Amino acid sequence: MVRRNAFYAQSGGVTAVINATAAAVIESCREHRDVIGRLYAGRNGILGALREELIDTGKIRKRMLTAMKYTPGGVFGSCRYKLGSLEESKAQYERLIAVFRAYDIGYFFYNGGNDSADTAYKISRLGRRMGYPLACIGIPKTVDNDLVVTDSCPGFGSVAKYVALATREAALDVASMAETSTRVFIFEVMGRNAGWIAAAAGLAGEGADAAPHLILFPERAFDEADFLARVDACVRRNGYCVVVAAEGVRDASGRFLSEAGTRDAFGHAQLGGLAPYLASRVKDRLGYKYHWAVADYLQRSARHIASQVDLDHALAVGHAAVEFAVAGENAVIPVIERRADSPYRWRVSKAPLARIANREKKLPAGFIRRDGYGITARARRYLAPLIRGEAYPPYAEGLPKYATLAPELAVRKLPPWKD
Repeated sequence: MVRRNAFYAQSGGVTAVINATAAAVIESCREHRDVIGRLYAGRNGILGALREELIDTGKIRKRMLTAMKYTPGGVFGSCRYKLGSLEESKAQYERLIAVFRAYDIGYFFYNGGNDSADTAYKISRLGRRMGYPLACIGIPKTVDNDLVVTDSCPGFGSVAKYVALATREAALDVASMAETSTRVFIFEVMGRNAGWIAAAAGLAGEGADAAPHLILFPERAFDEADFLARVDACVRRNGYCVVVAAEGVRDASGRFLSEAGTRDAFGHAQLGGLAPYLASRVKDRLGYKYHWAVADYLQRSARHIASQVDLDHALAVGHAAVEFAVAGENAVIPVIERRADSPYRWRVSKAPLARIANREKKLPAGFIRRDGYGITARARRYLAPLIRGEAYPPYAEGLPKYATLAPELAVRKLPPWKD
């Protein structure tokens, strides 16, 4: 087999464990020096390829690779950048191939979610169309856990753990002060179209009167009158009410309750403000004192309380991606396959990118309680193994020691790219 170089990029929202996947890719590429020469990483994701801002990962020492496994965010930088169809964005795709040719890139590893899988699939087709041999391997990552085929997504387990933990601790705080202070606490979490993260909050307690008392899922249309009646009943029964709401909750017409009127680079509506909106309805209609919080970036960057299972998944898919590439695979993605719930057993298998691109896995109906405001035993069996184990980072003077990478860019070989 001819020795060629490789390119790795991080895409979309980062996670607590995406850098662990990056470290695994780098380690595996080094183990296959007979097949893979240099591994370049894109500075700020796919933009790094378009702009020819390539980082030579061969200069990263083993100690830094170890530190990366315990560092949140994206050490190489990520981006939300939408590549259109091969026809609409012809110049962009041709630029990518031009850069790959200049650096003899024979392997492309794209670490992201639904849109990233679609991009990797398109580039694999483009390579064939242009007669350029290129193995395109997707690597799963998304806190939303909404990729089809894979049982779970690296990044989700740690967010699930953080949200369940935060919900339990906040509920204890609210319960202790409810007599004279806050009666209703609303916790907004991520989840545009799928309620996986909101569902994870259900692990915080079990039983009719355990917090969270109400969970709002994107999969269920919001009924304000019913919601307020349940909040009121909960406060009267328990003295307080804890609500967890996914940001993508919609009304009966399908309109996001928290839509801000703007859109991101992928054309998705920008969401924000669901928790204060719900709190205002509680105050206006019920008169209860309230507090609200938005997990926002805190939930996906909480590496200090990451799930060991999630870290194991992140490392495994990174190693598997390289193994697939050197075995001659193209347009595939490593996925997590669950073998058993208890004891939890899993393995990495392979799926075509075409099966994952632009598809979305929503919370199954069987995971949502019949009344629409909680999780079922089936959901609990699925979620519980994913948050197990504590993968603590090393600490110094009370704070985690995280990696800071100051990468040196490779010398450019092509004229500057103009978008």
